[in-house]
Parts: sequence; structure tokens; C-alpha cells
Amino acid sequence: MKKVLSMLTLLLLVFSVSAQKEDSIFIRRIADEILLNGKAYDDLKVLTKQIGGRLSGSPQMVKAEQWGLKLFQSLNADKAWLQECMVPHWVRGGKDEATASYDKQKKLLDVIALGNSLGSGKNGVTGNIIEVKSFDELEAKKDQVKGKIVFYNYHFNQKLVRTFEAYGDAVRYRGGGPSQAAKYGAIAAIVRSMSESTDNNPHTGSLRYDSNYKMIPAVAVGLQDADWLDNQLKQGNVSVTLKTNGHFLPDTIGHNVIAELKGTEFPNEYITIGGHLDSWDPAEGAHDDGTGVVQTIEVLRVLKALGYQPKHTIRFVLFANEENGTRGGQKYSEEALRKEEKHIFALETDAGGFTPRGFGITGTDQQYQKVLGWQKLLCPYGACEIEKGGGGSDIGYLAAANKAALGEYIPDSQRYFDIHHSRNDVFENVNKRELELGAVNIAALIYLIDKYGLEP
Repeated sequence: MKKVLSMLTLLLLVFSVSAQKEDSIFIRRIADEILLNGKAYDDLKVLTKQIGGRLSGSPQMVKAEQWGLKLFQSLNADKAWLQECMVPHWVRGGKDEATASYDKQKKLLDVIALGNSLGSGKNGVTGNIIEVKSFDELEAKKDQVKGKIVFYNYHFNQKLVRTFEAYGDAVRYRGGGPSQAAKYGAIAAIVRSMSESTDNNPHTGSLRYDSNYKMIPAVAVGLQDADWLDNQLKQGNVSVTLKTNGHFLPDTIGHNVIAELKGTEFPNEYITIGGHLDSWDPAEGAHDDGTGVVQTIEVLRVLKALGYQPKHTIRFVLFANEENGTRGGQKYSEEALRKEEKHIFALETDAGGFTPRGFGITGTDQQYQKVLGWQKLLCPYGACEIEKGGGGSDIGYLAAANKAALGEYIPDSQRYFDIHHSRNDVFENVNKRELELGAVNIAALIYLIDKYGLEP
């Protein structure tokens, strides 16, 4: 009996070594094809330079949808289509302005209205600034807030090496700060930009109004001007006049752009990979999330170029409306649930096109351990870190409704919030090599999950 078990163990070991060698060779083929013949960088240039910023409801978003569909079709996907969903249509409406008055002097502040915020009216709003550095401080000063403009001067936590953790800590002041200020009678809100950069570019992003309070105008201010305002307030009062023009038009039609490679063995089991096609309007949406979009397209291209026949059906999704509504992600999950589709895994790439670091995995311990077992295959291309926890705004709905395991591509984050939601999110700030290496790692992981499955 012991001899039989030993033989079985030896056979399993030989099979495992042989399979790993086969996988290593195929992943090398993926890397060679992308690094030598990749199209992601060229695709990104078209998306950013010929289409530009793609806020939901904008003409550029419509153009981007058609671009994505035609590109999927040109790559000979088994199927490519537009999945309709209604999206919010917020428009900035003009130039955002802020003028500070102090000691009989004036200074223009570099600001940008927060997404989904309502404008100040043509005459603007003027009020003295009251600075707070936390919601606790706002509560302590609540009797001083009425008729003033609340300035949330909350810094990124520099001790957090992973900058997404610092963003997650600070973003509550952008998302909920305006309504918390309005609760105590503030007439407007200014938020320190969600960044740790050394420049003065203001960073936009969504707020969420609480319907219990007045919807006041709100802007983000560049970090240099935020520091100037903080220093000036130590010397005396500062008054600011804000002029913004944001408003909503009626909801309009948007689309997820979807391509599919049909599975040969498990056609009714789905693996999804995607990024979001929409972006904020100050720039071109290059890192957020043009890089994720073109990496998604590149994975389809490389699998077709190598003649790969997937076991499971693989979907490639360019999601609509991630930035100010996540309607695309909701629609994709709703349709999957309605059709009773079995989704085994979904991966999102929405953290920029920087140097690969790894993947985050949300699922059972067995699923995590299975992905962890592929670490040696991925590490030569940069994705050495396989950590627990990962997903994204768009694919999160699949986990809730369809019980899919989730993955998140993790590039290096140190420069991301220098660029995120600001006017320097442009094509020139994307490195071709880093972008392509990200696509290599994503394609490799999708290949491994397709080949071996991801049983819970």
C-alpha cells in the first residue's frame, strides 16, 4: 500500500512539474507577444488624444463606446455588443473660480468643482472661511459654521505606504463633507484635494449629498493653495468668493461595451475582466481608467493572437459610469443575475498603468491559496504580491449578486494620486513599458484561472 501511495505521489509531482513548465512557457509567449507586438499604448493614444475626457452623458463618452465596440469587433471576438443602461448626466457648466480676500488683498485659488455638485449661481457665494481638520473638529465648531465656507484641510496620511489606504482615509471629506457642513448652516465647502503631490493641481471626484440638508456648492483646492489658506488663516480672517456652475441634465442612455470569447468546455461559466470607460473631465482619463480599458482590450488581443481557446467563457467589459454612479457595474450584474449566469471570477484593473506589484483576491481561503500557488509563475513579470482582499466598484456587484470571486490588479501606487482626477491625467504621463507589463500579468492570471478553474 505504501508503495502505491509513493508512486501516486511521485506521479502527481511529475504532473505538477510538467504543468508548471507548460504554464511558464505559455506565459512567456503572452509576454513576448505583448512586449514585442502590443497595441495597448497605441490604443490609449487614440482614446486620450482623439476622444479625450469621457464623463457619462458627454459626446466623448458616446464616441468612446463606438470606438470600443469597433475595436472589439476588429479583434474577431466571438461576440461584441453594447449593453444599455441609464446613466446620470452631470455637467460642469463652465469655469470654476475662487477668489480669496485678505488684508485688502486678493488671491485666485486653483479649484475645481466636485463631481455631482450643484453650482453657486451666477453671482457666486461669498463667506468667511472656517477651517477644520476632521469631522470631530467640525462638530466642536458647529456653532461657528452658519453663513461661512467650511474648509476641510485633511492631509493624506504620509505614514501609509500604500497610497490607496491614505485615499480611503481622506476621501470621506470629499464624499460627505459638504453635507456635513451644510448640516450646521455652511454656505459652501472647500476640500483639500485627494492627493499628496507637490504641485497645485486640484483633484475632482464625486460627492454625495444628504437629502436632509441643503445642497451647497463644493470645490477641491490644489495642495499649495490649501497650505497657503491654512497659513493665512493663522494670521487673520480670509473671505472667499466661489463661482461654480455644475448641474444635472436628465439621465441619458449609456452603454457597457462587452466582448466575449466562448468557452470550449464550460461555456456557461464566466470569467470577467474589465475597466471603466468613463472618466472625469479635467483631462484625458489616461491612468483613470484609460490604462485599465486598453489592458482589458490587450488581453483579448493577445489570447486571439496566440490562438488560445478558453475552457470558460471570458468576458471583456468596458464599464459605463463608474466615476459618478456605477450604473454600468450594476447593470452588468443585474443582467447576469436575470439570465442566471454562473460567474466564477471577475478582475478589475482601475489603479493606473504603473509598474506591476501583484493582485488582491477576494474569495474563500481555498481560492486565495490556489492563486497564491501561481505566484512563482507571475513574479518574473512583476506581480509578486498576492494578497487577500481585492475587487472594484464595477465588479463588486457580481460578488454580492452572483457570488463570484473577485480580483484586483495592483500596480505601484506612489504616483497615482499625483494624477488621479486632475488635469495632468494625460497620455504623456503613462509609461509604455509599465502599461504593457500590467497587461502581461493580467493576461497570465486570466489564463491560469481559465485553465485550472477557481473552485470555492
